Amino acid sequence: MADEKMFRLRVISPERVFYEDDVAMVELNTTEGEIGVLPEHIPLTTIVAPGVLRIMKGEETREAAVLSGFMEIKKDAVTILAESCEWPEEIDLNRAKEAQIRAERRIKSGNEEVNLVRAEAALKRALTRIGLAEKYM
Repeated sequence: MADEKMFRLRVISPERVFYEDDVAMVELNTTEGEIGVLPEHIPLTTIVAPGVLRIMKGEETREAAVLSGFMEIKKDAVTILAESCEWPEEIDLNRAKEAQIRAERRIKSGNEEVNLVRAEAALKRALTRIGLAEKYM
């Protein structure tokens, strides 16, 4: 649509500029819940939680696994600084399933030396990757 309002989206990970373009809407998980961002959103800074990043532009929607970070929303731009971000075709499904098994084993171990918060976060990251990769198989 030629008259569709847009804003600039930049998704940056330590390895690369993952995505940069004008978009109509972005949806993703934050530590406070899922958020949708449209043009002219109120300014906001928030913490990104593991989940699926949905990028909408025209009739196209692209999805990626985003595995925590920070997001800054301005009236005409959104910047996401992500710990890691992957398109579905970049996800190593076997590695993600192994990470799921390791995290579940650590959680169920009952070992007091296991950091449950870290193990649960690892499980969330693995499940996000698995769910997205399997959706696009």
